[in-house]
Amino acid sequence: MLLHLVAEFDLQRDVVPWLAARGWAAALDTSENSSALYIVNVERNGKIIYTWKGNQRNTHIGLYDPQTKQNEHLYVFERDIHIISCSINNERTLLAVSFRQYTEEERVSQLLQSVSKYLTLLIEIHPINNVRVLKAVDSCVRVQFLYPVEGRNTSTESRLLLVSEDKYIEQFEIHVVAEEEQKVVIQNSGQLPRARVADDLIWAQWDMMEQRLFYMVPKESKSTLKCVQFYPDENFNSILESHLDVSVNGTQLKLVNFGYDYCEYQDVASKSLNLQVFTSKAGGLCVCCSLASDSPDEITYSIYFLHKGYNKTFTVSLERTESHQLKEVAFINLDYYVAAYLPGQFLHLLNIQHPDLLCYSLFLTGEDARIDTLQNYSIQSPLMSTVLDCHTGSMYAVSISERALLHLLQNSKRDSERLAALHCALLYFQHTEDLEMQIIWWISENLSTCHSFDPIQEFIIASLYCRMCPEAHNLDKLLPYTSLLDWIGIIPGVTCATDIIPLPVLEFQNSKDFWKKLNSNLESVKYAEPHLHYHNNVLRREWRNLSEEREERPTTAYLRNIFENARKVLSHLDTWDSEGRLVPLFQEEDYQQQLLMGLMVAQLKDHLMRHLQYVGKKKIDQIVLDYVANLLNLVHQIMKEVWRRHHLRSCIFCFNERGSAGEFAVFHIMSRILEAANGMCLPLPPGFHTLHLGLGVRCLPLHTLLHYIDNGVLHLTETCVRRLLKDLDDTEKNEKLKLSIVMRLPEALGEKIRQVWNHPINANLMARKYVKLLLEKLENRQCIRFVPERLSVPVEFLPLNYLTSMLAEIENQGMQPHEKQDHVNVRFVEETALQHTMTLLGLKYS
Repeated sequence: MLLHLVAEFDLQRDVVPWLAARGWAAALDTSENSSALYIVNVERNGKIIYTWKGNQRNTHIGLYDPQTKQNEHLYVFERDIHIISCSINNERTLLAVSFRQYTEEERVSQLLQSVSKYLTLLIEIHPINNVRVLKAVDSCVRVQFLYPVEGRNTSTESRLLLVSEDKYIEQFEIHVVAEEEQKVVIQNSGQLPRARVADDLIWAQWDMMEQRLFYMVPKESKSTLKCVQFYPDENFNSILESHLDVSVNGTQLKLVNFGYDYCEYQDVASKSLNLQVFTSKAGGLCVCCSLASDSPDEITYSIYFLHKGYNKTFTVSLERTESHQLKEVAFINLDYYVAAYLPGQFLHLLNIQHPDLLCYSLFLTGEDARIDTLQNYSIQSPLMSTVLDCHTGSMYAVSISERALLHLLQNSKRDSERLAALHCALLYFQHTEDLEMQIIWWISENLSTCHSFDPIQEFIIASLYCRMCPEAHNLDKLLPYTSLLDWIGIIPGVTCATDIIPLPVLEFQNSKDFWKKLNSNLESVKYAEPHLHYHNNVLRREWRNLSEEREERPTTAYLRNIFENARKVLSHLDTWDSEGRLVPLFQEEDYQQQLLMGLMVAQLKDHLMRHLQYVGKKKIDQIVLDYVANLLNLVHQIMKEVWRRHHLRSCIFCFNERGSAGEFAVFHIMSRILEAANGMCLPLPPGFHTLHLGLGVRCLPLHTLLHYIDNGVLHLTETCVRRLLKDLDDTEKNEKLKLSIVMRLPEALGEKIRQVWNHPINANLMARKYVKLLLEKLENRQCIRFVPERLSVPVEFLPLNYLTSMLAEIENQGMQPHEKQDHVNVRFVEETALQHTMTLLGLKYS
């Protein structure tokens, strides 16, 4: 089961023993009174209001404090009533209660037509004293006290919302005074001041934590979502308006988080709008709506990503349908995700931070989709990452199970599930070394089984995104979170349609927190969000140009600045890891990788400076250095984990032995790391290519090794080639390997290596090159005959005699190549040629 539930409150566990200890639980023991104890409300401070029937059929109201684990008796009605809604103010001095006095059948049978069906009372409970009637009507009323911000001093004023079934909401202002013996009473004996908040609504939802009221009003065939924000200074104002294509014709009023009367909820569930609004800490705003389906074997629901400007409508084919089962999706707010849940069918985790590609949302069926004990027709999500089961009277903290997610990642066969699980593991959970290690192990075992994405690229990019985004506001809109530009895969049994919707209109001044973040998200959508993310296209082109021009241009101030950037990154990285490194990286200079590092620093800095001008240059410099250093560190972390797993030694540069199976596995992973880095133009730690080549020499047969070198999989480095020439003896096999390597060296590196390689093969190569250069200089010029300095013993070998005579003529006319070494001349060429010929003929040269 992917979602993990922990019971934070349970009526049977936390309340019934307390009732039994006071003799109030006897009436709960009979089966016909199984619904006599139920939750009525959950307040902003987390306290839970519940009601139960006493032995004399009295109706009691109690309060449970989850902090102290204590229950408190608040009030008792001396008759049997059905409480619909109840709320207590922050100071616990006033209690508002709305209840049904009689059913319609009772009114007719007892001739009580003149008595109102519903009554709403305001009760002084510190101590229990006066009772004031707020409403006596035939329509249902819900009540909810507003709560001040945390830490505010005790107030003498309370504000109460009344939500009427007649489709309006109003606010009452209640002033209290303290009399003798700490008695608190309502100050105004007349009518309480009131203000109209909303009219003509068809749906409303209360956000208790942020003190926000979302409500919907019909507008022709569609509807308009509005939001009213309540402030601590006793003001409120309409702050949001959004037009939605949601049909509300023929639906009853639906109220969300205005009390949790299970019986009333059952009565209107099939006739009202199944819709909820969820917000996230990052400024996400989603409207989740379950829609009517034309087919009994399908269910349809829409998620309006208002902060992104589009909605997605999902149609799911049901595996099996039962006539008695309600086909209504329950929605749960998990902050980074919204869960759409239908028991026995599916669990759909929708990524609301990055909803553009379906592969970042997780669709599960079967055992993975099961959530124990929850019934879909009684699920509410009153708080973020909280589920309330109104039927059982239990409230749970809900979270994604790390163990279940890793199990899903390791056992899934579909790329869409793997990618969604990988992103969830990296972005939803806090960074832990154990989780990172298990993900790296999974990557190392599944490199060849992921076809639509590169798991190494996703691990690096998503990890960088998770680590760096908290560093500055709006950084999440500027850094890449994935290596994918598009995803065209499908989810079996699910179809998705995407529609562009108008962006919501915000009306606020100097708002903070959520509204500021939402406004920032909307602004990024207006300015084409995909183009804000950092891309490597320019970086790749600049890196290629500077690499090709290395030998043709002197070092400029620009290049010096680039390499200074790289030096700062490596210096910054050294401060993170003072211990000896297990993997032999960061032990040499690498011109190409340091050039790429420095360019990435420069270009990422320019990108952030354009969009984060308010952050400051010093902070941006630090962010960029951290980003590139973290990138290198992640590559090193992958290497370290696979190094440990295959039990490799700290140094593998011994070319006299063949590589082990573990070394071959590490070589394969390094090849995939190189492929991933090349695909996104990411720098690698200095020494990576040396280590990769060393493993290649040990593990690959010669023809494969040379094929990898010729195709750019292996890069020849001075450190590895010097060690190779030094360690290997001069057997025929080794000489063939050395010659093949030396012949493939770049021009500049080949010159350096040949100067220190004391071997006849090297002399042969130098002689060949010298001859080639002299002949290229000759072109069509005429030379004067000259008798060159010959060997002390004349050699009658006409082709060689002719060549040496011609080369001597060129030398003496001052046409020597400027690359010429002091000991390389015609005599050196003649001697080398003879020595090589005698060796090939199997004769001894002296």
